[in-house]
Amino acid sequence: MSDARLDVRKTYKLLINGAYPRSESGRSYEVTSAKGAFLANVAQGSRKDVRDAVSAARAAQAKWWNATAYNRGQVIYRLAEMAESRRDELAEHVALAEGVNVRTSQKKVSASIDRIVWYAGWTDKVAQVLGGTNPVAGPFFNFSIPVPSGVVGVVGVQESLEGFVEAIMAPLCVGNTVVALASETRPTPAVLLGEMTSASDFPAGVLNIVTGLTSELAPVLAAHEDVDGLDICGVTRDAADELAVLGAGSIKRVFRPRENETDSSLRRLRAFVETSTVWHTIGQ
Repeated sequence: MSDARLDVRKTYKLLINGAYPRSESGRSYEVTSAKGAFLANVAQGSRKDVRDAVSAARAAQAKWWNATAYNRGQVIYRLAEMAESRRDELAEHVALAEGVNVRTSQKKVSASIDRIVWYAGWTDKVAQVLGGTNPVAGPFFNFSIPVPSGVVGVVGVQESLEGFVEAIMAPLCVGNTVVALASETRPTPAVLLGEMTSASDFPAGVLNIVTGLTSELAPVLAAHEDVDGLDICGVTRDAADELAVLGAGSIKRVFRPRENETDSSLRRLRAFVETSTVWHTIGQ
């Protein structure tokens, strides 16, 4: 017997409905580091994988929204705890994917974890900020209550971790479920974060992550009629225009970046909520 052995190399898989399948097409593709060295084999998702992810997100949305805001905050905070416990692994992947040094990658991971905690704290505050009591003529209470849009698609955020966290956490915070297309060239940090949801009490289907070619998958997600909102901050302006047109076919809410915008967090919280008006009689 030789003492030499081959490493067991991991193929990074999809996250759909709480499970980690390979693509139904059986395809995978190579991801390289910022310096061009082989980094990992990653599942190359297909159109059917996107459709399966949307179906899982739709099935999970009512359960996620019907959980108390406090409970959603606990679940999101638990994800921050898991990320903190695996911060060195996350930092290693961020460093390799983005070509930054260890100190910078640690800062990026810290910022990402802090952002998860920030959104965890917003779950039970959104109703007060985005809702309210309205003055009306008559013996009635009139309330404006923010409710989630439903299923939100997040398209190809190219920042490997920070931008991905920002894009998925805002819709999750306000009660939406998410189908996210990870960065085509830097997917591993996003996939690692997705793996942590299984130990964070996330109901199956609340967060779904599909890896693959953005040009192949994004139009399918944008045109899907069971997707209610679309975050297209991760693509070029021309590509965003095309995806917005596809989304218009089913009247999706579309979130796009603004020029010179440094922090879009609060706008993201507002982007994928509807306002429900409730009337209630005042008792004598």
